[in-house]
Amino acid sequence: MNPLISLIGAPTDIGAGSRGSSMGPEALRVAGIVPVLQGHGLEVIDRGNLTGPANPWQPPTEGYRHLNEVVAWNEAVHAAMHAELQLGRLPILLGGDHCLGIGSISAVARHCREAGKKLRVLWLDAHADFNTNTLTPSGNIHGMPVACLCGYGPPELCAIGGTVPAISPKVVRQIGIRSVDPGEKRLVHAAGLDVFDMRFIDEMGMRHTMELALATIDANTHLHVSFDVDFLDADIAPGVGTTVKGGPTYREAQLCMEMIADTGRLASLDVMELNPALDVRNGTAIVAVDLIESLFGKSTLMRA
Repeated sequence: MNPLISLIGAPTDIGAGSRGSSMGPEALRVAGIVPVLQGHGLEVIDRGNLTGPANPWQPPTEGYRHLNEVVAWNEAVHAAMHAELQLGRLPILLGGDHCLGIGSISAVARHCREAGKKLRVLWLDAHADFNTNTLTPSGNIHGMPVACLCGYGPPELCAIGGTVPAISPKVVRQIGIRSVDPGEKRLVHAAGLDVFDMRFIDEMGMRHTMELALATIDANTHLHVSFDVDFLDADIAPGVGTTVKGGPTYREAQLCMEMIADTGRLASLDVMELNPALDVRNGTAIVAVDLIESLFGKSTLMRA
């Protein structure tokens, strides 16, 4: 049965180090995300945009930039994502910066607890996003969401889902990582996070990487994908605030998405950090929508 899709826009760059990802939801709409998904026989409802506080663009306080505003946005995201999951729909969060993953994934984790489901999170990103206020060089909370979800962060963010930690590091598989701060790297190892970095992908290939990342998923698994557009190589996706060279190629990314689709278990999705202010003719949004289409059925497979 085809899933019922709900789009939720979260137009904010509250946790980021550069302005512009607040325009990401509209860029994805302009790139045709609704008709593209409808073209696969999916019912799509666009719930419009959430609202929250404006970006005050202030320096860090005790290692956090805009903590109160980040909490407000994530509470709104949590409520919206959880409501769609309760309706039996597949929510797609259109970001916005990646700090919003706290609200999104805490909602998914809460839903899994209520429904008796296992959770698997695929974190597609150039960055581990496992900083804390004592480790961060910038104070930007978009570098902290995985840490907060795993209980390493301020109580206001860690407790949004009603349980601390919201998730165990054991449910996360990080893919495409290639930029990690030194202190952050130590914390990632201490927490026991499964990381398939670009060195691993270069040596073992995307197919083997995804086989490992998707291993043990079954019919009782809720698969959540948190897709930071900077996961992609900067040459094909310049429209992000924190480009890092040496990411997956277009074909590697397509294979990644197709193998996720092959599981039939995708149940929620974040699309984060698209920054039209840094893009060229909305090209990064078009590539992102193309890859999202692969998550929902577009395939390059010719053999029967």
